[in-house]
Amino acid sequence: MAQVGIFYGSTEGNTERIVTKIQEALGGESVAKLLNVDSATADDMEEFDNLILACPTWEIGELQEDWDNFIDELDDAELDGKKVTFVGLGDADGYPDTFLDALGLIYERIQDSGCTFVGAWPTDGYDFEESKGVIDGKFLGLAIDEDNQANLTDERVGKWVGLISKEFDLEAASV
Repeated sequence: MAQVGIFYGSTEGNTERIVTKIQEALGGESVAKLLNVDSATADDMEEFDNLILACPTWEIGELQEDWDNFIDELDDAELDGKKVTFVGLGDADGYPDTFLDALGLIYERIQDSGCTFVGAWPTDGYDFEESKGVIDGKFLGLAIDEDNQANLTDERVGKWVGLISKEFDLEAASV
């Protein structure tokens, strides 16, 4: 059974591509299972002790469409005792005031659920003004800007997977 559930929404394929890289870096399907939120339920989260919630920010600080439809499922999810982290995609140049706001919207929904948040990521190297996805000076999880910093994605994924592997008590493969 997979130890990590990666719940994601992807409209143009960028988020799906990134979570596939993360899955591979974690050790493949035997370690991490990909679940698209367009067909997932709160019950699907119960089989995992470790969760990665991946969502791009759309428009001006909004959830991706599949996440917008799925967000209410989180109210029924039993997250107490689970470790949760995030992956966010956004365009810091085009939307500097709402970069990765989707992460903050999901976080607000589950912050009192009894889960432990892991995988915080530094804001250094990103050029943005504001983000609901930043708590205590760090992103809630991995921050990806494929529009402006695609050349940094693989390195960021590799470093972040190393971080969460320790926090999830996993042995990570390399990217």
